Amino acid sequence: MTEIRPFRIDYPRAQWDDLRDRLARTRWPDAETVGDWSQGLPLSVARDMCAYWQDGYDWRAREEQLNSFPQFTTEVDGLDLHFVHVRSSHAEATPLVLTHGWPGSFVEFLKLIGPLTEPEAHGLSGGPAFHVVVPSLPGYAFSGKPTETGWGVDRIARAWAVLMDRLGYGRFGAAGSDWGTSVSASLGRQFPDRIIGLQLIPPLAAPDPATLDSLTSFEKAALDDLERANATESGYSAMHSHKPQTIGYALVDSPVALCTWILEKFWAWTDNDGDLHSVIGRDEFLDNLMTYWMTGSGASAARLYWESFPDIWALFNTDVVDRIEVPVGASIFPAENPRPSRRWAERRFTDIRQWHELDRGGHFASFEQPATVAAELREFFGGLREGAPRALEA
Repeated sequence: MTEIRPFRIDYPRAQWDDLRDRLARTRWPDAETVGDWSQGLPLSVARDMCAYWQDGYDWRAREEQLNSFPQFTTEVDGLDLHFVHVRSSHAEATPLVLTHGWPGSFVEFLKLIGPLTEPEAHGLSGGPAFHVVVPSLPGYAFSGKPTETGWGVDRIARAWAVLMDRLGYGRFGAAGSDWGTSVSASLGRQFPDRIIGLQLIPPLAAPDPATLDSLTSFEKAALDDLERANATESGYSAMHSHKPQTIGYALVDSPVALCTWILEKFWAWTDNDGDLHSVIGRDEFLDNLMTYWMTGSGASAARLYWESFPDIWALFNTDVVDRIEVPVGASIFPAENPRPSRRWAERRFTDIRQWHELDRGGHFASFEQPATVAAELREFFGGLREGAPRALEA
C-alpha cells in the first residue's frame, strides 16, 4: 500500500471520439438577452471554445506534453493519489508541495516547475531551488474519487503529510491557491514541526471588526469586491456546497456544461483586460478541462465544497480565527477575491515574513503570471534559509 507507481496519462481514442460526437450534437440555448456578462457566459464565447475543443485542440500532442513531467500514484488512507514529482539537481533544494483548487488542477503549476527545480537553466541566479511535488486533490484529475464522506481539507492535508514522508521529505514547504491555500494552512496548523513555511496565494482571513471604522482604501475595495462576489458570483459555490450531486449529472455527462461552468470562472477570475486568452491560451485551458472531462470528475471535485466550504467561507467572511504559527509569505494579486489586508491576516497568521501586493494577476496566478509566482516562492523560502528578518516588505 506504500508503493509509488509511475503514471502516464493515456486518454483512449474511443473517449476522444465520444467527446467530439457529444460536442457535435450539442443543443445550444438561445443567446443571452443582454449585451454583457450579467446573465453568464455569452453564447458566442461558449461556441468559440467548444468549436476549438472539437476541431482545433491536438489532444495527443497536449497529452504528450503533460507526460513530459514525471507522474506517479500511491495509495494513502485507502485512496489513490496522483502527483507530479520533479527533483532538483541541487542537493540542498527545498522540498515543496503545491496544491491547486477548483476549477484548476495540477496543470496550473506546470510552468513553475522548471524555474523552481533548475533556476539557472531558466535565467535565474541565486536563491533556492526546490524539489517540487504537485498532487491532484482527491476527486480531481487522476486521483481516486472518495466513496465515503470525510475527505475535507484537514484530511487532505494529513494525506499530503503522508505523501511527503513517503517521498523522503521530513520537513518541507507548502504553497497553493484556492483550496490549496486552505490545505497548506491546515498543514501548518496540524504539522508545525514539519512545515518550513507557507506561501499563500492569498492567505484567508476575515476583516477585523476593530478596523471597520478606519478602513484603508485597499481594505474598502476588498470588502466591496467581496460583497459583490457574495451577491452575484457565488452561485456555483452554493450549488457545489449544497447539491454537488445534482450539478454533477450535467458536469459528467455534457462536455458543454462542464466547459461553460468552468470557462465562465476563468474569464471572471483572471486579470485579463477583457481577453482570457491574453493570459491563458485555449490549449492551456483545455489541458486543464480535459483532466475533469476524461476522468468524469465534475461531481467528485464539486463535493469538496460540500465537505469543507462552510468552514472555509467563515474564515474570510466572519470573525473566526484559527492560529497558524509557522512562517508565512503572502501574495495578494489584484484580481483575486478575497484580498485580506496585512493587519487582518496577522490575527490568524502570527509569523508573516513576506507580504506582497502585486500589480498584475488574478485567481489563477500560477497560470497567468508564472514568473511572478516563482519569484515570490524563491524570495520567501530563500529568506527563510538566510534567516531573514520577520517582515520582508516589497
